[in-house]
Amino acid sequence: MQPLKFLVVDDATFIRDLLKKQLRDGFPGCQVTDVASAAKAQVALKTQRFDLILCDWEMPEMTGEEFLLWLRAHPQHGELPLIMVTSRGEREFVMKAVQAGVSEYLGKPFKPETLFAKVAKVLGKTGRKVDAPAKTMGQTQGIAGASVSVLTGGSDRVINTPASAKPAVIDSPLLAPKPTAAARPAAPKAVARGQAQLNFAGSSAQCVIKDISLQMLNGAMKREDHIPALLEPVVISIVGNDGGDVARLNGYVHSLTAGENRIDPAIIKLSIRFVDDDPSKLEMLSHYIEKL
Repeated sequence: MQPLKFLVVDDATFIRDLLKKQLRDGFPGCQVTDVASAAKAQVALKTQRFDLILCDWEMPEMTGEEFLLWLRAHPQHGELPLIMVTSRGEREFVMKAVQAGVSEYLGKPFKPETLFAKVAKVLGKTGRKVDAPAKTMGQTQGIAGASVSVLTGGSDRVINTPASAKPAVIDSPLLAPKPTAAARPAAPKAVARGQAQLNFAGSSAQCVIKDISLQMLNGAMKREDHIPALLEPVVISIVGNDGGDVARLNGYVHSLTAGENRIDPAIIKLSIRFVDDDPSKLEMLSHYIEKL
């Protein structure tokens, strides 16, 4: 049997590298080609055969939707399955993608077992019997693991939807360390510069923004059941004063430190590095920073 051949399309290098590693881990012997744009994907399709495409939806120049419409209209590639990979999980957004001909939906960030299950499901529909790794089957959760049928009115139930959840208000004094002794003066409270919703694979948290640039966010979050790990992928929804989304960006955890001088801190300080190269996203972020 010929090895599985995947085409990964995403403008963010970090996301492409993550998908390549996880596909190779989950489907040993597979071949993965990655490109940074839909235009380059069109070129790759002229010379190579693929079993499945995993494509970002929000890309500059040609979006994932535009690429999919081109694909479905092409006689040679019209039946090639494509999994939409995106941080946009709103039902209306997914419905539009389904109408364009998407095969499945994978929400960022995602767990490896979610990716494996989606790939096996889509390939199974094409007649290519592929089993996802046994130890990961049945463990998907969160909106990233919801099937297209769920998001478009099927009978299954979405367990939780962190990508669309509205963040609760977090008081900026959480950023201030507690004094450890009466003789020592309290450290000045850090000034919050905004709030963000952090969506990890299977969990979410609210974050107070201490500092932000076009490359990185520095902030603090309450310690919950899920403690982020270094290099863990995250989708950041920056929230405006009116509670609406200002920008939605992809990134990864760059650094973690305790927010308090204690063994079991209730606050975690973290830095998140952005990985998007989309000019429209960077422009929205730039306008937000200018207003701070």
